[in-house]
Amino acid sequence: MAKKTKKQNTTKVMERTQRPKRYKVVMFNDDYTPMEFVVMILEQIFNRSPAQATRVMLTVHRQGSGIAGVYSKEIAETKRDKTIQIARESGFPLMLHTEPE
Repeated sequence: MAKKTKKQNTTKVMERTQRPKRYKVVMFNDDYTPMEFVVMILEQIFNRSPAQATRVMLTVHRQGSGIAGVYSKEIAETKRDKTIQIARESGFPLMLHTEPE
């Protein structure tokens, strides 16, 4: 006698890779950090053009905060930490933080 074999349901599992979360580097206004210093940081650390850097600096100045850039988590944290280090070495209390986009 022949054995009957059951047909197994096979479900194909498709894995989707998701893009890593992006993080905003947010810059905060203070009463002590010169506008020229903020523009210089935006140009050198965040690779902004002079016009873009001035726009971001004015947003920070007028609204209290502004987005310096959006990056992967590691890059955002590195740019934040480097900026804070340079600001402290220059004697300025400039503050930044990162947050998910």
